[in-house]
Amino acid sequence: MHRLKAQNDNRFDTAKTFVEQYIFKLVESQSYMTAVTLLEHFSIRQSGQSFLLKMIENKELRAAEKWATFMGKPMLCLLVKEYVDRNMLKHAYEIIKKNNLKEEFPDVYHKCKERSLKNLAEKTLWDLAEAKTHGDRQLLEYLVYLAMEAGYSEKVDELCDRYSLEGFLKGKEAELEACLPHDRYLQLDELVVDDLGWVDEVDRLCDATSHIEGCKVVGIDCEWKPNYEKGSKPNKVSIMQIASEEKVFIFDLIKLFEDVPDVLDNCLIRILQSPRILKLGYNFQCDIKQLAHSYGELKCFKHYEMLLDIQNLFREPRGGLSGLAKKILGVGLNKMRRNSNWEQRPLSRNQLEYAALDAAVLVHIFHHIHNHPQPASVPEGHDKIEWKSYIVSHMDNPKKPKKGPKSKKASEGEIDQHWQKS
Repeated sequence: MHRLKAQNDNRFDTAKTFVEQYIFKLVESQSYMTAVTLLEHFSIRQSGQSFLLKMIENKELRAAEKWATFMGKPMLCLLVKEYVDRNMLKHAYEIIKKNNLKEEFPDVYHKCKERSLKNLAEKTLWDLAEAKTHGDRQLLEYLVYLAMEAGYSEKVDELCDRYSLEGFLKGKEAELEACLPHDRYLQLDELVVDDLGWVDEVDRLCDATSHIEGCKVVGIDCEWKPNYEKGSKPNKVSIMQIASEEKVFIFDLIKLFEDVPDVLDNCLIRILQSPRILKLGYNFQCDIKQLAHSYGELKCFKHYEMLLDIQNLFREPRGGLSGLAKKILGVGLNKMRRNSNWEQRPLSRNQLEYAALDAAVLVHIFHHIHNHPQPASVPEGHDKIEWKSYIVSHMDNPKKPKKGPKSKKASEGEIDQHWQKS
């Protein structure tokens, strides 16, 4: 056809008509992507808005976007408007960004960005949300508003200081007060925790280990910095929290592993592999896998004894550990700092208390179950919590993580012997 057209051959019109009829049949059979590819290849621009709408209605969005791109800016703008009218803001945003249409649709662009920030804020991914603003003042102010709404006052202060947004807060005191969450969350001092110990050097490590070895039951949890890059390796476990009834120790695993790996290994073996200490966790499998991945050189994370995953005691663990705390203790946990930067040093007081609570609350939930095996809300004779049957006496972390840890449940004799020792 190109040759015929260049030679002004009369057969060109016949060939073009044949191709157009063929493409029309493809459209009739809803083979939209093939039709668009041929229209683009033969530079046929006769189809217009109705063709675009037909593709959108049939959810052939890739074909619609390919066609609009070929037709040019007016068709792209029409596509954006159609997406906005259909509340398909994510698709509209992608077209705006890809084709540099921000000036044509400033409100839509910011609305899409704000929706993205809100989704990240709801997941408490504040650092990633901040990065997504790219320093845009309007978006930063919206992020501050989201932090206000979530009651995350320290993030409000941090953003205002970093980007000089103090003026934004003036006159918003009443709005800030209205935004603060009215739900009450469990506080560390309510659990009668006398001391919160930061363990980052050898003397503190030895002292903490000696205290924990004298306990019959401890709660264990871990935290690590979230990784937002697809396909990249997860970050190392940063801290491990171990709580008794009176104290919570927060082990700086990164520093201890770097400074005194042998001492760390020995101390944690005495805790994690002791048959005399019942170790409580929530979704233990995740922590165990992450610890083995982070510190594969240490023997302490290859074998565990006397574990009880509190999550397994309940058929419907809705709301995670916070939901369980509310169900058992009447008050939930504030999980807003779950995805914060756990590798920064020093950790903020809020981070320390958040981490300590996750371990300490396990001990209190367990004691409640131990002392009240029959929930008050459940009729006599139904759903009695048989926690002893869920204790795992031995668990080995295999060399190949895909297979999952090998475990062995504790016998009644092992459990009875454990409790008689106290």
